[in-house]
Amino acid sequence: MITICLLRHGETAYNADGNKYCGRTDIPLTEKGISQAERMNTLLQDFTFDQIFCSPLQRAKATAEIASGTPEKVQVDERLIEVDFGQWEGKRSDDFIAEDPNSWYNWLSDPERFEAGRTGENAKQVIARLDSFYNELLDKYDDQTILVVGHNGVNRLFMAQQLGMPLKNYRKIVQENSALTLITLDKHKGFNLLKLNA
Repeated sequence: MITICLLRHGETAYNADGNKYCGRTDIPLTEKGISQAERMNTLLQDFTFDQIFCSPLQRAKATAEIASGTPEKVQVDERLIEVDFGQWEGKRSDDFIAEDPNSWYNWLSDPERFEAGRTGENAKQVIARLDSFYNELLDKYDDQTILVVGHNGVNRLFMAQQLGMPLKNYRKIVQENSALTLITLDKHKGFNLLKLNA
């Protein structure tokens, strides 16, 4: 069994500006986002991390470095990168829904078949890379405690799948900026969600 502290990165300017879809756009944390990561550092004082992994995007890497307090241990893994939201990136949902309501309807009703923002990833592609990452953790790091810093889309899709939810319901899970989700993964007992948004 492995214990995972699963974080979403701290606030970015896109989060603050009407929650624009950031996706693969590589923007830094705001001052508030840095403060959120510092708060998480205090919250994580009781944990000793054997491994620390993050998305390659700077908002996740900075959160991992600050929250862990051990930037030298942070390992970047491309499989943790945010969902590619295609034509939605840099836009608020109200705007891109008005521009292309069919694309939004398709994503909400069947994200495993339809790509986000028409040209991005579908949920099946996202889950395939996340399964590869988490299965590798199970194979390599049994009995370890691991910090993983990802993004809103990938973290929620991963949790939805592990909880046995239809992936179209992933948006029903809320993960706040730089908030702690605590889970365990076991090859035989599966997934357990211990805390959400601590």
